[in-house]
Amino acid sequence: MTQDELPMDLPIIDLDLFFSQPHDSPAVQAECRKAADALITYGALILHDSRVSEEDNSTFLDLLEDYFAQPSEALRRDERPELSYQIGVTLENTEKPKCAADEPCLDVIRRLDPSERPLDISAHSPDPKCRFFWRMNDGLPAEKTQFPGLNAPNVVPEAPHIRDRWTPVMDRWGTAMKTAVSDLASMAAVGLGLSEDAFTSAARHGPHLLAPTASDLERYGKEDTILAGFHTDLNFLTIHGRSRYPGLHVWARNTGRRIAVAIPPGNHLLVQAGKQLEHITGGLIKAGYHEVVVNGKTVDTIQRRRQQFPDRPLVRISSTFFWHLSSDFDLVPVPQLAERARQVRVQQFNLGKDEGEEVQYPPMKVGHQVQEELKHIELMAQ
Repeated sequence: MTQDELPMDLPIIDLDLFFSQPHDSPAVQAECRKAADALITYGALILHDSRVSEEDNSTFLDLLEDYFAQPSEALRRDERPELSYQIGVTLENTEKPKCAADEPCLDVIRRLDPSERPLDISAHSPDPKCRFFWRMNDGLPAEKTQFPGLNAPNVVPEAPHIRDRWTPVMDRWGTAMKTAVSDLASMAAVGLGLSEDAFTSAARHGPHLLAPTASDLERYGKEDTILAGFHTDLNFLTIHGRSRYPGLHVWARNTGRRIAVAIPPGNHLLVQAGKQLEHITGGLIKAGYHEVVVNGKTVDTIQRRRQQFPDRPLVRISSTFFWHLSSDFDLVPVPQLAERARQVRVQQFNLGKDEGEEVQYPPMKVGHQVQEELKHIELMAQ
């Protein structure tokens, strides 16, 4: 199958197969290669995991809708700007999409066919979205890490109608997401020809974040509104449960096509590659570009939910989890993957797909990589 014949639907990877058969079985090995190839080709995939409960996701979405329906004065008590907003809440119009001013990213947009480009972010800054970071890690205590600010303790909201539900609901859904994405990382490692624990061991003390994003659709529900401008994620892998509102678009690396994501009902999740995975594979897997916008289907859903649930807050919640490598881990490209990345780059060029200037991936601590990315999106002081 050539690039131009690639299906618009993302590949579905069966995590259940990984557990139901020996990991050295031909079926499991083939599924692991399928997972790795999906990340190389699309930067994203759909994951099926029967352990994931749609009910838990729904309970989570209800809680976050209630939380973000609070007045901004109440939310502001949960802000921690001194910790680069890496814990607690980030209010709307704080985070700026890196691609609004980042030249390599703008070059990516220019190389896309005009019909496949994201909504114009050149005059868009910052994002009209809120976010909450809830740490889900076996993280190192402050005295044992070079990056205590990236491994800070959690903030629990104060409002009584929120506080009593908060920790059990967040931990339950966060654990389901964390388990699923960690196991997918094992599959991807096998599919890339590495040891099964190559990535999970590097992430053992990662500052993983359950990171729901909220957009007020009463204020920002007009079609073609950008809720989260075109960008990549700075972590290793991002995993999403189903949102109640459409609007997420991802870009397939090898085709440049914009794909409107629709996560199937039931036990399915979306996984996207992040910058840490791109770095450790030497660019063999590229961090997946994506945006969240109000499109026609979003508007239709807004109207339907107004009628069906008139008493519920009209807030789009993304059910998102950022899986990180450990802050103190030395981020260095794996030599055989970096060599394979160079081969793929040449193949792409020979097929008429110029990916622009070759990206360099210098050795660095993961914590330093995260700090540099946070400066770009103006969550961390220079």
